[in-house]
Amino acid sequence: MTRPAGRGGRSAAPRSVDVARLAGVSQKTVSRVFNDEPYVSAEVRRRVLEAAGELGYRRNNAARALASGRTRSIGVVTLGTALYGPASLLMGIERAVRDMGYTLRVVNTVEGEPAGIAGAVDSLLDQGVDGIVISEPIDEGGDEGEVSARVDVPVLVLSAPPPFTAPRVLTAGGCADVMARAATEHLLDLEHLTVHHLAGPQPWYAARDRLDGWRAALAGRGRPEPPVVAGDWSAASGYAAGRELASDPDVTAVFAANDDMAIGLIRALTEAGLRVPEDVSVVGFDDTPVAAYVTPPLTTVRQPFDAVAQDGLKRLVHAIENPQADPLVASDPSVDLVVRASTAPPPPRTTRGHGRRTASPSA
Repeated sequence: MTRPAGRGGRSAAPRSVDVARLAGVSQKTVSRVFNDEPYVSAEVRRRVLEAAGELGYRRNNAARALASGRTRSIGVVTLGTALYGPASLLMGIERAVRDMGYTLRVVNTVEGEPAGIAGAVDSLLDQGVDGIVISEPIDEGGDEGEVSARVDVPVLVLSAPPPFTAPRVLTAGGCADVMARAATEHLLDLEHLTVHHLAGPQPWYAARDRLDGWRAALAGRGRPEPPVVAGDWSAASGYAAGRELASDPDVTAVFAANDDMAIGLIRALTEAGLRVPEDVSVVGFDDTPVAAYVTPPLTTVRQPFDAVAQDGLKRLVHAIENPQADPLVASDPSVDLVVRASTAPPPPRTTRGHGRRTASPSA
């Protein structure tokens, strides 16, 4: 069965009466199924749900309750994690949504979850949201295209390419590569011959962007690119990387993809008898609250979570409230490199002995 036609021959949104007709039941039965009322057989429930899926029918009680057809609510799809970056961005989104007079509905996804973003978007659309924010999605390597045909509200994707197509998709916050390049160039400006990189997990677009920025900085200066060391955002993975890098006498500077890994890295270097920054300089990313209070205080890149959220939500709300208007132009956040005591010029030409650097006879 095809979608019912509206005025001008265009496809109209399917109604409960269309679902009832296709399923061979009454409209009241369709209502009972979607309200999870008792006394509906499993067979009837299955037919109604299959008919609704075939037609693309979506119940939207909240929108029906408003004469304007809007709920003044915005849904957010976010990865269920306590990591500083995603959690801080979600807080910025919540503040921005509240400031603009909307309410927030959040659906958390789990890394590796089969339904992923598509299931979360479907859940929010079922709740009748006026717009959707997809906050820092990761690349699960699957096909999210199944959701694209049914997304009929504006979508804002933060810090990643759009995971699916929709009539109105906005992007914001995609400047991590520029920030990572600035962090790497800071170390090169201190006259380090090259900079090693402790990367985040590569399914994360955030990790890929920081890796790209590091590579661009080295290429721009004609410097050699050392092998990438893999981490998982945790201080423990930074510590493991530090034990590995401490054994390489050519390492004088490391850019870590987040502060937690940088802090673990510094701990391992210190245990190996190396001084930060006298022997090895370290730069992090995020500027977590603890970064200024570790030993030594960490040079890092401060992420503009609130600015990204405010700019992105302003553009999303404009798209919601002015569907025929041109989209607002995005604002690029500034790069804020916070220089502290974990970076310095490289040491004189040295060799290592017994787990620490000592002056080379030829220096």
